[in-house]
Amino acid sequence: MEQIKPKGSMLPVRAVLLDFDGTISTLRHGWERVMQPLMTEFLGADSGPMVQRYIDESTGIQTIHQMKWLAAQVKARGGQALDPWDYKAEYNCRLMLEVEEKRRGILNGQVHPDRYLIGGAKEFLAALRALGVALHVASGTDHPDVVREAELLGVAGLVDSIAGAPVGEESCSKEQVLRRLAQEKGLRGGEVCVIGDGKVEIALGAELGARTIGLATDEEHRQGVNPHKRDKLIRAGAEAIAGDFFDLPAMMAWMNLGGEHSGL
Repeated sequence: MEQIKPKGSMLPVRAVLLDFDGTISTLRHGWERVMQPLMTEFLGADSGPMVQRYIDESTGIQTIHQMKWLAAQVKARGGQALDPWDYKAEYNCRLMLEVEEKRRGILNGQVHPDRYLIGGAKEFLAALRALGVALHVASGTDHPDVVREAELLGVAGLVDSIAGAPVGEESCSKEQVLRRLAQEKGLRGGEVCVIGDGKVEIALGAELGARTIGLATDEEHRQGVNPHKRDKLIRAGAEAIAGDFFDLPAMMAWMNLGGEHSGL
């Protein structure tokens, strides 16, 4: 693990918020290869560079907000935009063709679930759970899909809660969980750690005073640091960078973990 900023808080972390896709799971690896052609299909081939920049910058937000951007760009170009929810439905339909193929491979025993987990993720969750640290997963993917995929990969039972995007709503599940930890559980900033591969959750964590680990994952290999993600996560406010969960002792030491902690 690479420390980017001086270790500020000496409080032990009592709750961790983790992103799901790209941070724990690689089931949806390659989603950009589905979204980019979808967007350029509606915007025109010359929109490719603009679309690529937007997708890169918007990683981690709810899909509906990406589709609202698409609708706005179609209108700006003089086109007749569909409802953003219709764009989202088409995107999900295309993406799920790939996800379902991976899911079938796991269910029929051809592929072990760990094949779609970032390296060391399960061991990391189990170690923190054994210490009583509360573990919360939050994702911009639709809630039923996140729950189903977490169960499929064998990690649902290792976390205290899973919050995906509410179906048919635009509220941010990541911000809701972080604010609940502060308001309902009374946790101070240093007692909460946000871990994710997208700038959205890292920026939210930094804004709300939480500790932040940017997980600059190489999803193809499920280990090691992706330099592009690393730079983006540092700009978003990551205090530390890792590419996977293999360096468990260093990550736990950085979170001041050891001894007993009460779950929340």
